[in-house]
Parts: sequence; structure tokens; C-alpha cells
Amino acid sequence: MTQFGVLYVDDEIHNLNSFKAAFRRDFNIFTAQSAKEGRKILDQNEIAVIVTDQRMPVMTGIEFLESIIHIYPDTIRILLTGFSDINAVMDAINRGQVYKYLVKPWADEELKMYIQNAMEIYHLRKENQDLAEKLEKANKQLGALKIARL
Repeated sequence: MTQFGVLYVDDEIHNLNSFKAAFRRDFNIFTAQSAKEGRKILDQNEIAVIVTDQRMPVMTGIEFLESIIHIYPDTIRILLTGFSDINAVMDAINRGQVYKYLVKPWADEELKMYIQNAMEIYHLRKENQDLAEKLEKANKQLGALKIARL
């Protein structure tokens, strides 16, 4: 299986460093200090999972996730926040199509498990797309053969 990337977006550098230190042995980690920086990484790498902080200057995590849904619909999204705000949870689910919502500080093993599960979902989505494309191609070839026989 291809090693897809995990992107962590947070405006606090020590959180980025902690995340990278905790998960670099298990995943291909990319970090960004802003939504704008995160978007550049998404445009240049195949990212399977995005983990983002909610409270950031300029653009919140939910706004970031919402802004990229139409461009990267298959990417699995996880939202982290230092605050358990029920409105943010509902926004995350409704607007950002978030797979998991976790409160900081994260527990390494728990977050690792969620990232692994998200990676598996992403991989299965890619496999399904590949199979659907192959099926469509085979159906077109079969249609062409039927026409040729007539």
C-alpha cells in the first residue's frame, strides 16, 4: 500500500513539533502553521488524512476543511481543539465533514488509532474508485464488441 501523507495544521509550533515527533515513525507526516501553508502542501502531495486545530488566526480549522472539501473530497478530516465547544462540533460535522473531533491534549495511542482507521478508509475509497474506473472501461469495451458483432 502506498504511504499516503498525513497533514497536521496548527498555528502553535510546539504542537506541530510534538505531533511530528509522536507519529513520524508510523506515518508520512507533513506540518503547516496556517491553512494557507496547509493548502500548498495538499496541492503538492497526496494527503490521506488532515488533522487540524480549530482555533487558528485568519481561518479556523472548520473553515479550512470546508474550503478544501470540493477539491479533496476523499481526504479524511480530523479536528482537534483545546475547547469542547458543542457549536464547533456541530459545525465540524456539518460543514467540514469531519471524521473525528478530539479535544487537546491528544493521547498519542488514541490519535494514532484514529489516523490508522482514517488511512484505511482513504485507501478503500481509492481502491473503490480504481475498481469503478476499471468496470466502466470494461463495460465500454463490451459495448464496443456488441456493436462490432452487429
